[in-house]
Amino acid sequence: MIQRGPYPPLSIPAVALAEFVLDRPRRLGGKPAFVDAHSNRTVTHAQFVEGVERASSGFVRRGLEKGEVVALIAPNSVDCPIVFHAIVRAGGIITPIPPLASPDDITKQLKDSGARFVVAAAELAPRVAEAARGIGLEEIFTLGATTDFTPFASLAADSGSARMPAIDPQTDVAALPYSSGTTGLSKGVMLTHTNLVANVLQLDVGHMRSDDTLVCLLPLSHIYGITAIQNMALALGATTVVMGRFDLPALVDVLVRQRITYAPLVPPILLEIAKNAIFAGLDLRHVRVVFSGAAPLSAEVSRAVAERIGCAVLQGYGMTEAGPATHMTPAPPHPVKHGSVGLPLANTAVRLVDTSDGREVDPGADGEVLVRGPQVMKGYWNNPGATRATVDDDGWLHTGDIGRVDEDGNLFVVDRVKELIKYKGWQVAPAELEALLVTHPAIADAAVVGVDDGECGELPKAFVVRRADITADEIMAFVAERVAPYKKLRLLSFVERIPKSPSGKILRRVLRDGPG
Repeated sequence: MIQRGPYPPLSIPAVALAEFVLDRPRRLGGKPAFVDAHSNRTVTHAQFVEGVERASSGFVRRGLEKGEVVALIAPNSVDCPIVFHAIVRAGGIITPIPPLASPDDITKQLKDSGARFVVAAAELAPRVAEAARGIGLEEIFTLGATTDFTPFASLAADSGSARMPAIDPQTDVAALPYSSGTTGLSKGVMLTHTNLVANVLQLDVGHMRSDDTLVCLLPLSHIYGITAIQNMALALGATTVVMGRFDLPALVDVLVRQRITYAPLVPPILLEIAKNAIFAGLDLRHVRVVFSGAAPLSAEVSRAVAERIGCAVLQGYGMTEAGPATHMTPAPPHPVKHGSVGLPLANTAVRLVDTSDGREVDPGADGEVLVRGPQVMKGYWNNPGATRATVDDDGWLHTGDIGRVDEDGNLFVVDRVKELIKYKGWQVAPAELEALLVTHPAIADAAVVGVDDGECGELPKAFVVRRADITADEIMAFVAERVAPYKKLRLLSFVERIPKSPSGKILRRVLRDGPG
């Protein structure tokens, strides 16, 4: 059975991404588009448009050809959106690199993407230069002052306007973020102009408004930050307060001082909001919406945040290969179902299939989530085999996620196909056990992995960060009282922290490979 959401079909315009995003800012003049949370430096919508137009002309005059790749590696700043849309407007393809990427990862991405230029934060430029040694990178531009590299500001120094190339939105690639997809190896995801325009339009379900002030602490090198924050806010004409670095007191300060109304966050931060005393008694009535994405959020944490802040806690779901969003908690009058990632977005079709034979599962049963829509990627960069393994001949994107749809059509993501633990033939979902563990008042955070066992196949093992004194036996008994016998924890280790990616995904491989 093919499932669709409650939204009427959208007409996706055949327009280049930068021109689509620049349309609203062109009419907003001096209204702030981006504000630096630390220095209070402000870029108005008019300054943003001018910056994009000047820098895109500079790229073209520098010789950037349509379809060539430019990398961006920098912590969040008010300059990142200008760099992003200048590259895209000039006909280039932007490949964002996380600022915490290792030199080996930088080398691999630059080499695989064939990047001609890099725009880097000044403090990261030497690392990029070392990583790019011998792979044919032409030039490094820096955000910030430096004596050894070309300032990005030089691209916008000449006010002359170069002719922009003609863009075919449906076929020309705009962004090339890298994702492990469903097979574990990092691959370039080709997102066309139409993919990204469509996803902004699909996300516009009434949650974010033009009069909102957003906080952006999620990486603008991640597709969640790119589409659901940067591009969405620009297309609506909202104001975004950008945090270049994250710590909890700084977030509290920004939420209060900047009167944030819309807070897109990730589950690890929401867990802190739910449990950390720093948020107790804080007046955050001006926060209208907290939005969670990029990783599973349990119903318990969702309810706790909603009660503590006194606002709607909404979820979204998707993956880089879908630009990223495919589902979202719908706007009123639809009720919020805590723990659910919501309903399919407009123009999005969904199926749940059995992982063993590909047949559609019965209503209410668990199955792999397949999606199809205009936001689904063109394919993997120079990797047709991986593309065929992920997007089938009928256009269905195989997400690698196991989900369940309730009687009202709400999707609940149970776990990843490759992360399910097989205990004596039974499937155990780590996310289910993790959600249960963090409900205990003595537990600050937790992760669960499968450990190979000759007799049972795999044993569920928990890694736990304690908030108060508690023993491993007490935790294992707490879980055993609340789950089926085959789901019980068999092993447990205490750790100082749970390793996670910048978007909040648990790095289970690090836990499996680490000591203890």
